[in-house]
Amino acid sequence: MRYLWVWSFCTFCLIQADTIELTDMFGEIQSPNFPDSYPSDSEATWNISVPDGFRIKLYFMHFDLESSYLCEYDYVKVESEDQLLATFCGREATDTEQTPGQQAIVSPGSYLSLTFKSDFSNEERFTGFDAHYTAVDIDECLESSDEELACDHHCHNYIGGYYCSCRFGYILHSDNRTCKVECSDNLFTQRSGAINSPDFPNSYPKSSDCLYRVELEEGFFITLQFEEAFDIEDHPEVSCPYDYIKIKAGPKEFGPFCGEKSPGRIETRSNSVQILFHSDNSGENRGWKLAYTAIGDPCPLVEPPVNGKIEPSQATYTFKDQVVISCSTGYNVLKDGVESKTFQIECMKDRTWSNEVPICKIADCKTPPELAHGAVTFSTPLNLTTYQSGIQYFCQQPYYQMVPNITGTYTCDAKGVWRSAELGARLPSCQPVCGKPRFSRSLLARIANGRYAQKGTSPWMAMLHRNGRPFCGGSLLGNRWIVTAAHCLHHVLGLEDPVLRSSDIINTSSFKIILGKHRTERTDSTEQQLQPQRIVIHPSYKAATLQFDVALLELSEEARLNDYVMPVCFPDGSHRTGAMVIVSGWGKQFLHRLPDALMEIEIPLTDHATCKEVYARLQKAVTEDMICAGEKQGGKDACSGDSGGPMVTLNNQTGQWQLIGTVSWGDGCGLNDRYGVYSNVLLSLPWIKQVTGMEY
Repeated sequence: MRYLWVWSFCTFCLIQADTIELTDMFGEIQSPNFPDSYPSDSEATWNISVPDGFRIKLYFMHFDLESSYLCEYDYVKVESEDQLLATFCGREATDTEQTPGQQAIVSPGSYLSLTFKSDFSNEERFTGFDAHYTAVDIDECLESSDEELACDHHCHNYIGGYYCSCRFGYILHSDNRTCKVECSDNLFTQRSGAINSPDFPNSYPKSSDCLYRVELEEGFFITLQFEEAFDIEDHPEVSCPYDYIKIKAGPKEFGPFCGEKSPGRIETRSNSVQILFHSDNSGENRGWKLAYTAIGDPCPLVEPPVNGKIEPSQATYTFKDQVVISCSTGYNVLKDGVESKTFQIECMKDRTWSNEVPICKIADCKTPPELAHGAVTFSTPLNLTTYQSGIQYFCQQPYYQMVPNITGTYTCDAKGVWRSAELGARLPSCQPVCGKPRFSRSLLARIANGRYAQKGTSPWMAMLHRNGRPFCGGSLLGNRWIVTAAHCLHHVLGLEDPVLRSSDIINTSSFKIILGKHRTERTDSTEQQLQPQRIVIHPSYKAATLQFDVALLELSEEARLNDYVMPVCFPDGSHRTGAMVIVSGWGKQFLHRLPDALMEIEIPLTDHATCKEVYARLQKAVTEDMICAGEKQGGKDACSGDSGGPMVTLNNQTGQWQLIGTVSWGDGCGLNDRYGVYSNVLLSLPWIKQVTGMEY
């Protein structure tokens, strides 16, 4: 056995006989005695091995061997396993067709063998060869032709190997290359839906077992409808040995199904269905898709009630179908004594409806609400209060009027509510007619610089009565309030302490109010005696100066309006200096004697500046909240006992009497160049409206 000299960059070279084992990732191989002539009749083999995942690249830096036909004498052979990759001989400068030149040889695998052989003689001197090898990484992702080693989805190359990964939603099989899906827990609870193999209509994953469950309420029957596009791997001789779909519905089983023929429609007659889909580790079939629906046994047809309808209107109704019963306009659903707009029933699994069809009852507005001081009449026979019936409100004429001024006509609407075109569901109100006495004044003979009032011409006149005698007057506002002078309602105050306290106000039980009164000390058949329940003094009232000398009395009950008891109107500010006004009262006349009946005087309004100047000479203040009336020569004036009584004037445009003042104070009674001073009601009107709540 001959040993050859070999220069190689390898960490482990096993040399026995003429074979060298090379296991490094790179190295150099030279012919014996290189660069000197190689010996005759010699043979050497280099076996190169690198790790799996690499190939071996071999190339020559120098090549100089004896040339021969088909390389019969000296040669270099390169082999891989049992495959001859190349045979080289000759010199690079002459026989290029058999020398490697710049050619690099790449092994198909991780093993490569190089054999050098020389015959018994060389005619000239040949220097042999100098070769190098290196391990080259295999890109399995690009070069793998073995389908069993290819990745299903994604391939990732690294030096010496590769690995596979899967798309989102897939997991890697235990073979580390196949991608499968985790689809064993798909639950469907809706009454209809669609189910398909993963990635449909693209190829379904390999090595997967999918379970789809449709679970519905008992009473439903599930129907499956497969699409025509059905493609599951099959076998020409064996029934579905690779991939298949099986269906279990209660005790029944359907399938297995595979191939290209769709199962079509499957009536399961079950409310619970399991669909199992299995695929093995091969194949590129598209899969399947189905739609499922669920219906139940039918219920009897339902007829709508009279004056009603049923929605939806269908030819058949099955389990869980619902219908809504509603009524025509003006009617309500009536069931078990309860009215509603709609009523819903449902088809049950035992083929009956959950409830009976209700009836439609006409809307009833019921008895219309009463109108205080008014009445209502029906415009339909038998005083019907049902849908589209009509009523009309009236106020007690001539003492009350409707506010706002509307027809008062109401109609029963579809919701069972009395409604008018003007106010909707709100009611009008009957408010007292003010300032329009039923009796007109006539000229009377003058008595003691005044005249007796004609009975009923001042129906708003109120007498404040205590201890059997009148002590002040007042005026009726609406049917529950009296306006009078504030100084009438408190005890006499000392000069040293003129501030009015609540304890200074007289008790409401200490006096009464008489309406419809005419004669002073004799009872009239027309009078009404009422008790005050509350006294309200103007907040700006000053007892020392009688500024804002106004107070309100709330009656404990409403006054009964008639020809002799009617309220006066609020002032509208239309009165001017010089206008004639009428002042009424039961105050003492000459000789300090009470009159037999109600007295009244007719006097002009006085210029405020003139009145103010007159009383300034007497060191008395006439403030802006006061108004004066009377004649310069005197003779006609209010007097003691008239305090709080009305000063009224007629509005010629409306024909209504307005309260423009209340008797407050003066200097004597009817003296020359002296005027009566009254509280100006117009300036206190905002406060009066606020306290009484009246606006008219």
